[in-house]
Amino acid sequence: QVQLVESGGGLVRPGESLTLSCVGSGGTFSNYDIGWFRQTPGKEREFVAAISRPGGRKYYDDSVKGRFTISRDNAENTVQLEMNSLQSEDTAIYYCAANRVSIGLPVARAPDEYEYWGQGAQVTVSS
Repeated sequence: QVQLVESGGGLVRPGESLTLSCVGSGGTFSNYDIGWFRQTPGKEREFVAAISRPGGRKYYDDSVKGRFTISRDNAENTVQLEMNSLQSEDTAIYYCAANRVSIGLPVARAPDEYEYWGQGAQVTVSS
């Protein structure tokens, strides 16, 4: 199984940028689709972005499309989420998650389809 660790969270002002990293260990990272999710107090975890295991397919929630970019480097066991033009509504704990799938299957967007999760990284957008 794979273990995931997020980093790169922090406090930024509206309009600024931040890049989150998710590093995997203990498994063959390239066997997993990777998703980013976020959660705020009292709300369910919501889909942000996902990338297929080879990296050729990328999906975004409408709320972040055009502002966030997901990418991966399987040689480095890393997935990054570049977040630009951050808004206060983006404040949340961000989690990366891994879903072991066969190549070519649809990339999942529901949290319960992901088997492995990181501990989360806090992102706060405030003036």
